[in-house]
Amino acid sequence: MSAIAGSYVCAVLLAKRPPSAGVDRVRWRWRRLTGSLHDPYRPELHYMRGPGPKWRQKHVRGEAARRRAG
Repeated sequence: MSAIAGSYVCAVLLAKRPPSAGVDRVRWRWRRLTGSLHDPYRPELHYMRGPGPKWRQKHVRGEAARRRAG
């Protein structure tokens, strides 16, 4: 039992943290929140919303040939 009590893991888990540690954690979360609210990057504006011009060009040719044949 003394090996567990004297282990590094136990020392880290049970270490007394200074009161400023909680303040630092809150400060970090606040900065992360405000940073994400003011982030100009919006990934939904960069996603492709359907087939592009190469796809249309390829499939229009195939569709026109089917119309002529049918």
